[in-house]
Amino acid sequence: MRFSEGSREGLGWALAMLASLLFLLVNLATATAMAAPPQGAVITAARVGGDDMRTRFVTDLTSPTGYSVYVLPDPWRVVIDLKNVRFDLPPDAGSKVRGLISEYRYGEVEDGRARIVLDTSGPVLIEKSFIVEAQDGQPARIVVDIARTTEAAFRKTYRAENSVVPAPPKATPPVAAAKDPDGRKVVVIDPGHGGMDPGAVGIRRTKEKDVVLAFGLALREALKKSGNYKIVMTRSADEFVSLRDRVRVARDNSADLFIAIHADTVRGQSARGATIYTLSDKASDAEAEALAQKENSAGLIGGIDFGAENEEVTDILFDLVQRESKQHSMYFAKKAHAELRAVTAFTGKPLRSAGFVVLKAPDVPSVLVELGYLSSKSDEQQLNSVAWRNKTAAAMARAVDKYFSTEIAARTK
Repeated sequence: MRFSEGSREGLGWALAMLASLLFLLVNLATATAMAAPPQGAVITAARVGGDDMRTRFVTDLTSPTGYSVYVLPDPWRVVIDLKNVRFDLPPDAGSKVRGLISEYRYGEVEDGRARIVLDTSGPVLIEKSFIVEAQDGQPARIVVDIARTTEAAFRKTYRAENSVVPAPPKATPPVAAAKDPDGRKVVVIDPGHGGMDPGAVGIRRTKEKDVVLAFGLALREALKKSGNYKIVMTRSADEFVSLRDRVRVARDNSADLFIAIHADTVRGQSARGATIYTLSDKASDAEAEALAQKENSAGLIGGIDFGAENEEVTDILFDLVQRESKQHSMYFAKKAHAELRAVTAFTGKPLRSAGFVVLKAPDVPSVLVELGYLSSKSDEQQLNSVAWRNKTAAAMARAVDKYFSTEIAARTK
C-alpha cells in the first residue's frame, strides 16, 4: 500500500499525538501511584489465651507495623499503640476474652494512629511483647503477654515508668475569636471519655461515656429552649476526643462557658453525690488530686503526649486573663451548686478544685461536674434515669441563665 505525501504527514501527526498521550498517561499513573497514601497493615483477627495468672493477646496483621504497649491504672488496662493500622474484625471481637482480660476495644485515632485497649480484671504487668514476621503462609502477628501482679508492685513500676504527669496543652496568649453573629453567649458542653475510652464502669456495667453523653444532650436541649445560647458539643456521639481537642473546641469557638460532664467511681458504695470542680494549680484535697490525675490520664488512651507541648508562660496578659477566668469559673460553680442541690444530692465537699487538663483554656471560664459515683447503686440508678437526667439538666440550665444575667448586670453598672 502506498501513501500520499499528505496522508503520510497526517499519519505522522497522529503517531506524534499518540506518543504524547501515552507519555502523559504513563506520567499520570506514576504520579498517582506516588501520591497514593500507603494502605498500611490491616488487623484481621485477634484472640486471647491463658488463665487468671498469665494471659496472651495475639493479633494477626497483613504486614508488620510499629507498635508500643504500656499499662494504666484506674481502671486497670493495657494499651497497645499502633502505627498506620486499620481494623477488619467482627463486631463481637472484643467480647471473646478469657483469663486476665475482661474485655477489649479498638479504634483508629488521629494522625494515622490506632489503639487497642485491653481491660483487665486487676493489676497486671507486661511480661513480654514481640512481633512475628509472616512466614509459611501464616500472617504477621503482634503478641503481648501479661501477668497478674499486686497493686503495690504495679504502682511501684507505674510510678517509675511514668514519673512525669501529663502536662497541659501549650499555653498561648488569648486571641479574640469570632463571636456568635447574633450576639448569643457560647456554651461548650463536654461529655467526658467516649469511643474506645469508656471512663468509669459501674456496678451494673454502666459506662461513664454513655451516661455523661446522655446528660450532655439533655443539657443541650434544656439550654436551647431560651434561644439565648449558641451551644457546641465536643462530642455528640460515641467517639474519642483527646483532651487537647476538647480545649481547642472551647477556644476556637470563643466560648463564654465550658462545662465538662463526668461520673466517677471509688472503692465501696458509701460515697455518693455530685461534685463541681474548678481549676487550681494546687488541689483542694487528696481526693480531688487523685481524680484529676485519673481524668488527665485519659489523654494517654489517644496516645497524646502533652509534655512535649508544655511551656512556661510569662506573658502578663495571659496571667491576668487566666486569673479572671478562674474567678468566673468559681462564680458559675456556686450558681450551679445552688440550683442543683434542690434536685440531686452532693458530696460532703460540693465545690473542689484541682489541675484538670480539660479546664485549662486560659480565657474560658470552665467547670468539671461529676454527676455522681457509678460505684454507688443509688447514683448509678439515677444516672440511668431519664426523669432525673432531665430535671438535673434543667437545673443546670437555670444556673447558666443566672450566671450570665448576673454577669451582664454587673458589667453594665
